[in-house]
Amino acid sequence: MWKLRSFVKPYWFITLLAPLLMVMEVCMDLSQPRLMATIVNHGVAEGNLALVWSTGIHMLGVAVVGLIGGVGCTFFTVKAAQSFGADLRLSVFEKVQSLSFRQLDTFSTGSLITRLTSDVMQMLNILQILLRQFTREASLLIGSLIMAVVISPRLSLILLAVVPIQFVILYLLMKRSTPLFRQMQTKIDRVNTVMQESTTGIRVIKAFVRAAFERTRFGQANTDLLNASLSSARALATSGPLMTLILNISIVAVLWFGGAQTWSGSMAIGDLAAFIIYISQVLFSLVSITNTLMNISRAQVSAERIREVLDTKVDPNEPAQDQDGPKSEKLETQQSPLTSPVMGCELEFDRVSFVYEAAPDQPVLHDISFKALPGQTIGILGATGSGKSTLVSLIPRLYDASSGHIRLNGVDVKELPVEHLRSQIGIVLQQSILFSGTIRDNILFGKPGASEAEMVAVAQAAEADSFISKLPEGYEAKLGQRGVNLSGGQKQRIAIARALLLRSPLLVLDDSTSAIDLGTEKRIQRSLQALMAGSTRIIIAQRVSSVLQADQILVLDEGRIAARGTHEELLATSLLYQDIYNSQQGKEEALHG
Repeated sequence: MWKLRSFVKPYWFITLLAPLLMVMEVCMDLSQPRLMATIVNHGVAEGNLALVWSTGIHMLGVAVVGLIGGVGCTFFTVKAAQSFGADLRLSVFEKVQSLSFRQLDTFSTGSLITRLTSDVMQMLNILQILLRQFTREASLLIGSLIMAVVISPRLSLILLAVVPIQFVILYLLMKRSTPLFRQMQTKIDRVNTVMQESTTGIRVIKAFVRAAFERTRFGQANTDLLNASLSSARALATSGPLMTLILNISIVAVLWFGGAQTWSGSMAIGDLAAFIIYISQVLFSLVSITNTLMNISRAQVSAERIREVLDTKVDPNEPAQDQDGPKSEKLETQQSPLTSPVMGCELEFDRVSFVYEAAPDQPVLHDISFKALPGQTIGILGATGSGKSTLVSLIPRLYDASSGHIRLNGVDVKELPVEHLRSQIGIVLQQSILFSGTIRDNILFGKPGASEAEMVAVAQAAEADSFISKLPEGYEAKLGQRGVNLSGGQKQRIAIARALLLRSPLLVLDDSTSAIDLGTEKRIQRSLQALMAGSTRIIIAQRVSSVLQADQILVLDEGRIAARGTHEELLATSLLYQDIYNSQQGKEEALHG
């Protein structure tokens, strides 16, 4: 947890002020038993009513000062803790955004959600506890010990036997509970992961009548979390009763020996009452500190999980992204190799291979080489799992090639600032991801400052304007999470419009028309020819009809280029392409026959 102290530094003043105010409250509380002893010993015993009244008014003033300290401590504690939590949460989120796909593969979505929510909340809560509760109990412990010794050094010897026992119990509890808390947070990860998968895929679950299976899966994760929680609770269950037993035994011992001193006249009855209050505060403070240290033990686990994310070094192949745009010396001293959309760009794959780190013995791409000239369209066909999507993900460096070179206008993509590189590539991924908000927000996602005319133009080119204009709210229509209130084809058309708005030199369409009918797809292709005439286009498709007009078609098979050429050339030379074409033609004839 100490490694997260940098997030507290901006709020050092209120972080320091809060415990000081709490110490002020504790000092006022500690003076109350002594004032009460004065009333008993010299006011009540001697019948001095004036002393009783004056001391009582003094006690009331002390209570008011303590109230001011307590309220002030609470206010500044909440402000410091909430600010700390907000900064920590933002830093974790920004760190996640800066990680490469390769690094993100090491964290599950559910785990990241838990770290951003539950773990950060644990840290926020522990800071509040440390600034307020722990400060109060530690101050009461120290102050009460001092006051007890001042009243009766002999009776204070009882604490020498009690306090070490409590510390031994505390040590054993922390040693046992820490691994249980770590296990519990892991189980929370699993619950969040299952929940996220189930809610995202609820339509698939219902379509395949797998609700019972999902209930069982979630039930198992939930039961595992319950068992982990119960294990940690059982580890702590004995602490309360043990501490209470020790407290009661200590009070009995004080009454036994202190009562004898009172009867012998060596100790005033008011001092005995005050001593009992102080020793009770000492032992109650130890109980409270025990609970606090248990919370610290759990927070330590959360801190380690947060540090795992924050300490993950940004992949050297994933250059830092600056919100204000690229500032590298390369951009300041030379013109970008990516030209305007009118000129397009030259894309070259030179003996490129790729393998995922999680499966180093299973290469995904093998020795891929091809070149796309400015303004050309490259079509990529292949069976599922042949490496088509992986291939195009290497261009914007979502992953980096394991070997070989990818060049844009002769410059290796690894030499380009990544934020600039990606801003020059319009990409429509295989899965059309939309965000909650309006249709306008989603189309303008990559270019928020675009004009109304530009937005409408790309929507028309993507054949999206026709259905958007029919909606009651038009472009201001609200989308549910992941565009749940749109059909698959409508989502794809909005995603295409979003990419077209960039008017980028390179346009990548990764099976982006799979949910669109053939007639609409042909109209979109004609619009692309007109709107993006100068750009270089990479089109991944399952249907041959989507790439018939491509300048070059690559046929991938098990990560290798099995054939290349125009449609006519492939029909004449490639058996694999002929099989794909004939099978699809047969389906289309059957469909229209």
